[in-house]
Amino acid sequence: MTNKSSLLLLSISLCVLSACSTVPNQAPVVDRTTPVATPPSAKPPAPSEDAQKERDERGLYTVKRGDTLIRIALEHGQNYRDLVAWNNLANPNDIKVDQVLRVQPPESVGGVQTLAVPLPGSTETKAPVLKKTGPRGEKKPWSEGALAELQRSDDTDSGNGKPAPARVDKPVQAAAPAPAAAAPAAAALQLSAEDRELSWAWPSEGRVVATFDEGKNKGLDIAGKAGQQVMAASAGKVMYAGSGIRGYGNLVIVKHSNSLLSAYAHNRTILVKEGDSVRKGQMIAEMGDSDTDAVKLHFEIRQQGKPVDPSKFLPNR
Repeated sequence: MTNKSSLLLLSISLCVLSACSTVPNQAPVVDRTTPVATPPSAKPPAPSEDAQKERDERGLYTVKRGDTLIRIALEHGQNYRDLVAWNNLANPNDIKVDQVLRVQPPESVGGVQTLAVPLPGSTETKAPVLKKTGPRGEKKPWSEGALAELQRSDDTDSGNGKPAPARVDKPVQAAAPAPAAAAPAAAALQLSAEDRELSWAWPSEGRVVATFDEGKNKGLDIAGKAGQQVMAASAGKVMYAGSGIRGYGNLVIVKHSNSLLSAYAHNRTILVKEGDSVRKGQMIAEMGDSDTDAVKLHFEIRQQGKPVDPSKFLPNR
């Protein structure tokens, strides 16, 4: 009996040892000596200050979250239809975050012309292609004779009967002093002769409930009654009439010159359409409370897209 017990214990011990030496059925562990690559960040790093400055000088803008083409156009003092044309956009409502848009006319600056190029199969544009446009031949020192010669040459080549601008190395001269009788607004804002000739009037009657505060309030808020007249503050052409910019409600934008435009927000009803020419004091809308909490007119004047203090333009009252 003892022998049988010993044999049984020996058999059990062998089974246990055999089970311990058996490798379980699982995927093998691989010793990876190559480090695992870190996935790229979902958001590309922000451009450096110098790179952003260079991009701004080239007339480009990178789309941010929440942007609309109309808001981008307003912020740069342009007509959104021009942005559509300059960027070859098939659908102005389909712009994407980090998309680069041209926001200045594709004109020759410093002998280089920038052209937006659409990405294949999409409405996006990539960095513009640089196209050399001049100058021809070697540069000549500044002289009246050299200027006349270049003007004659350009006139012959263009065939339009008007001399094209000549590019010569003109010596740097001191800037002419500002006129002594220049208005404070003209001196502070460096208005062109065309801008200084504009005549301005208040866009509506009512109490000013908020004044211009750069960074907080981009214009004036004028309180009034629903349906009250909203008038063009100066003569110009309607470049936008609609409700495509969040926070402005029913909005009218009037362009007065190459650098100045005015905006009229929160209207109840718009009485003009895009492309209409308007005179100073012409009724263009009815005051309302669209996209705001009270009946009022939010009025802005922008120079090259940047908000400026309307009180520097409007007459005292």
